[in-house]
Amino acid sequence: MVLQPAEQVRLDADRLEALYIQLGTRGAEDVVCRTFEEIAARLACAERDYRAARFDEMRKGCRGLVGMAEEVGMPLMARVARDVTACIAAGDGTALSASFARLLRIAERSLCEIWDMQDGAF
Repeated sequence: MVLQPAEQVRLDADRLEALYIQLGTRGAEDVVCRTFEEIAARLACAERDYRAARFDEMRKGCRGLVGMAEEVGMPLMARVARDVTACIAAGDGTALSASFARLLRIAERSLCEIWDMQDGAF
């Protein structure tokens, strides 16, 4: 049997709207784009750290993802990144493996969802 996890990703539209109101369309788009790039870079680095068993570095990178995800309205991604850091702190390799795989799935879905929102909502 192969599991195919699927969870609903919900973005915080209020957070994004506040960002657009505060910074204007151009400023908010710049922040969102830079944040996406940084999230993608940190996820790639976290994946390399995970494979190399550099868990302290992975924990630091995932901790940084929390704030970035919250800034651009991705609360589920922030929560799962917190879960990953908790698994590292607990030394629970099995939970870390599952939580990190979930983080990668949620990040991908969240980034796609937020791009879709930008295309039509703002």
